[in-house]
Formats: sequence, C-alpha cells, structure tokens
Amino acid sequence: MSENPTTQPMDGTPATSDAAEPQFNPVRPQAMKPEPSDDLGIDREFWIKLLQIPVIGVGFTILAYLGTLAWGALASESWNLPNLGVVLVLSALMLLAAYIDGYAFKVPNWVTLSVVFSGWIIGILHDLGYQAIPGQGGFVAAFACMMLGWLLLYPVFLIGGMGEGDVKMQMGFGCWVGAFYGLNDGAYTTLMAFVVGGIIGGICGVVMIVIRGKYRQNAENVKEIAKDLQVMTTESYSKGQARAVERRSRWDRLPYGVPLCVGFLGFLAFKYFVLPA
Repeated sequence: MSENPTTQPMDGTPATSDAAEPQFNPVRPQAMKPEPSDDLGIDREFWIKLLQIPVIGVGFTILAYLGTLAWGALASESWNLPNLGVVLVLSALMLLAAYIDGYAFKVPNWVTLSVVFSGWIIGILHDLGYQAIPGQGGFVAAFACMMLGWLLLYPVFLIGGMGEGDVKMQMGFGCWVGAFYGLNDGAYTTLMAFVVGGIIGGICGVVMIVIRGKYRQNAENVKEIAKDLQVMTTESYSKGQARAVERRSRWDRLPYGVPLCVGFLGFLAFKYFVLPA
C-alpha cells in the first residue's frame, strides 16, 4: 500500500496534501546608509596630482645637481667642454617625454610641468648666488624662454595641430635652457631647437601622407584649418577651437613629442660638436 498522504475528495476538487507547502519569503536587502563625507567637496585627485608637480620638480632639480657632479667626476679635460651635466639630464627628461608620447600619444603633466618647475628652481638658485648647478640665467631668463616656447607652439595647438603636452614640453625645454644659458643664448637655443623639431615633424608628416596616400583628405584639412582661423577671429574663439578639436580626431595621429625631442637633442649636439669646429 502506498503511504502517499494525498487524498482525493469525492466532489472532484483538486487533491490536497496534508503537509504544508514551504513559504518563500525573500529577504530584502537593507539600504546602505551613506557614509559621512569629510572631503568638503574637494577634488582630491586633482590636488594630489597638482602637489606631485613641485615634489617631482625638486627631484628633477636634484638630478641636475647629480648630473653636474657626475660630469665633473667622469669628464675628461681633453674634451674641452663646459660642465654639461644639466644638459644631459634635460636631454634624458626630453627622451622620457618623447617615449611616453610615442606609445600613449600624450605627455603627462608630471613630466612637463615638473620640468618647468625645476627650471624655475634652478633659475632662482642662480639669482641667489648658488652655482652648485651651473648656469648663467636666473628666474627671469628661465621664465622668458619658457614663454617663448609657449608662443612658438600655442598657435599650432589652436588649430589642432598638436596636443597641450607638446606645448608644455617645449615650455619645459625653454625653461631649462634659459636658466642654463641665460636670456639671449637661451632664447636662441629654444628657437632653433623648435625650428629643427618643426622641420623633422614636417618631414614625418609628409612621409605619413605619402605612405597612406591621403592626399585629398589632407588638402581638405588645410582648407578646414583656414576656416577654423576665420571662425576664431570673426565669430567665437571657443567655436573655432571646438571645430579644431573635432577635426583633429579625424587626423592620422603623429606623436609630435618625438620630433620635438629629436630637434632639441639634435640642435644641442650641433651646438657643441659642430659649431665649435
């Protein structure tokens, strides 16, 4: 005999079980109470990144001092060269910026603005009479050459020809050479390094056009640049800048920090190893 407790009523109603069916009552998760905030609306990430710049800038200044010591210890008098430890450290920093730009298409502020800040420190040290890091320029020369670097590349940035990091990279280079060479020679070095970098960048751009065969598209880009400048001057700067940014997203990207770096290092090498001859 079956021991099934289910019974069938005589009136034809559905069978029922003597055992009560389990009831499923889902437990509702309690709402998480918001944790009290103590940031007072401060953008902590922004301020952390901002405070990194002077700290890293001091580190770059120490590197300049160590480079000076290393040159004094290792360089031979037969080279007939001044102490170029500062120049070697600057060259290494520009190579770092170019390397990052080469794979990320962006030069971060912790490199460029820290180079600017350290250039100011070196200039101020010279003004105070400290020559542990050699150089002929003070803060004014460093700042002036930095602004020259900005003036040289900012118009190209306005038309979407490069990013902000490239402009800051040129500014950092100008700041250091201003502090090292002084106002006149620093401005000349900044200008000529920019010219060499511009020529190399132009050659790279032409090679890219030839390889990819986008002649018509690049001709249209030239027309669009002229239109952007017209909009900036006759209508609205922000509207023209927005057009330039939108157009730049359609360009074949060139990490301009790389030709800039080649121009910087190329002219410095020319300055010391070709001109003296």
